[in-house]
Amino acid sequence: MDFHAAFEKLIGHEGGFQNNPKDRGNWTGGKVGVGVNKGTKYGISAAQYPTLDIANLTLEHAKAIYLQDFWGPAGCDAVPDGIRFDLFDTAVNSGYRRAAMLVQKAVGEVADGSIGPRTLQAIGTMIPSRLVARFNAQRMLFITQQPDDWWDEFGKGLMVRIANNLLNA
Repeated sequence: MDFHAAFEKLIGHEGGFQNNPKDRGNWTGGKVGVGVNKGTKYGISAAQYPTLDIANLTLEHAKAIYLQDFWGPAGCDAVPDGIRFDLFDTAVNSGYRRAAMLVQKAVGEVADGSIGPRTLQAIGTMIPSRLVARFNAQRMLFITQQPDDWWDEFGKGLMVRIANNLLNA
């Protein structure tokens, strides 16, 4: 899967504009009630891009942001095809450093948040289906460790998203 195919699949999850006041990503300060609630569009949030005009963001601009700030930094081009989308999806939802840490944990490497030669070597030695299972298990463990109020609002949706990713792999 290349970036363009991954982006098309991801946008199917992300959807259009929303500004749920309970979502910390919608606030320019990154916390509920801190800053301005500018919302999220195509998964691009005010918390990460506080100066961006979220409501008027175009799909092409969102695509450029995803390539530059998520696909590339997460190392998606360097990993096997079977894990690319899951790594990209996690980078978008939890940040590229967290995505890298989760894949590092999945392959038994030090989770420093940077996919380097040791991590790539460990990834290359793992059976692809096992890598996907272990990575998604690490992702689910991370999600379930979030605060209860966050879990109550967003946890179920992310778990359904991961399940659908696995079902549609």
